[in-house]
Amino acid sequence: MEKPKFEPLSDTPFGYTLSLISGKWKMVILYLLAEHEIIRYNELQRKIGSITYKMLSSQLKELESSGLINRKEYPMIPPKVEYSLTKRGESLLPILDEMCSWGTKEKPELALLCTE
Repeated sequence: MEKPKFEPLSDTPFGYTLSLISGKWKMVILYLLAEHEIIRYNELQRKIGSITYKMLSSQLKELESSGLINRKEYPMIPPKVEYSLTKRGESLLPILDEMCSWGTKEKPELALLCTE
């Protein structure tokens, strides 16, 4: 009898979605952008806290290249850069909200950290 053939995770819709939002920081960044709509780089870094500037830059570039966030740079000194969600990024918000709801059920003491 032949063994069932499984596709690699990366070749599935679930794997594709995970490839866009996986990692320690991407969902946090998306969540903060949803909460604040437009946010500057330094403010984003302060709100996350323990992320390095290099890691934040890397994660923002990946999210931008995936079409999940917008980056708007203003020609001034010092440079001013703002980030916001694209329509595609906004389409992930129900998924993030469901994850927050699940976390609230599993660990109710953290419920205040979810946005509605």
